[in-house]
Amino acid sequence: MGSAPTPADLGDHLADVVRIAMDDIRPKLIAAAFSGDPGENDNKRHADNFLSVHDLWMHDRYRELLAGRLGSFVYASEEAEPQVVGNESEPDLCILVDPLDTSELAVRALNGYTHVMAYSRSLARPVAAAVGDIYHHVQLYVAAQDEDGVDRAYAMTRDNVRRQLRPRAPRKLSESIVTNFLMRPNERFVPLSRQTGLIEALEEPASDGRRRGRIGLDFGSVSLCHVAAGFTEAVIEFAKGFAIWDLAPGHYILTAAGGVVVDLEGHDVPLDYRLKSKSDIAEAMEPRQPFVATGSRQLADEIVRALTR
Repeated sequence: MGSAPTPADLGDHLADVVRIAMDDIRPKLIAAAFSGDPGENDNKRHADNFLSVHDLWMHDRYRELLAGRLGSFVYASEEAEPQVVGNESEPDLCILVDPLDTSELAVRALNGYTHVMAYSRSLARPVAAAVGDIYHHVQLYVAAQDEDGVDRAYAMTRDNVRRQLRPRAPRKLSESIVTNFLMRPNERFVPLSRQTGLIEALEEPASDGRRRGRIGLDFGSVSLCHVAAGFTEAVIEFAKGFAIWDLAPGHYILTAAGGVVVDLEGHDVPLDYRLKSKSDIAEAMEPRQPFVATGSRQLADEIVRALTR
């Protein structure tokens, strides 16, 4: 396997590439929103998912931008089979990309996100990730290994203010905002509505009698980044699970910020996504992972106890 930029440099490279791609796609998405033409395509890889010409444009744009910075890597995008970019037959880096997450809302100028993660095949773990928010002022969530070998995470606003993401004091479930990707009525919203134990735990009043627990809507990897930043307390996904490109970048960023991601039994979801060979990478695109992601172990355990399985 060939050499690659240091993890610390990788974080900066990915952040720059994501910002460039977002600046390029934003006018196209806004034009689509006002024209009423989303540019929808037939999605042959994921039949029940929305796919637009903008997803495919971002897929090509990322490959171009990353090749100019990283040289050789395995390009594992949601929109195509994994492929080797560059001259090396076995590059160390696998670059996992969701070019345009929540694209059916992005083409309406509502919400739009994009994920890139660098996974070292020799280390069997992520070494850098960047999640971009196309429309909001808090624009980037980034994690990378520092020169001292420690994973660190930060957020960056549109005006280039960088804020390190660190653990916060744990909150009880009854004091938390818990999010879920609940947009699909039968597939996700109905199962959530049946989680009576979770709903009752969120409804428990505080000592002053006020009920502060809330359920909110959030999307893909950025939902885990919102937990990492302390904007929300938890993300739950139990009905279907997230695919690797939706989970892994946010998983790494949240872990670097001191949070936890567990399965529905309360066991840690490993950062080793088993992307050793190109066939491993192709196989990893199919499974889905249910999970609970929180800023603290205490809250994760409380949510696991409350969920009906």
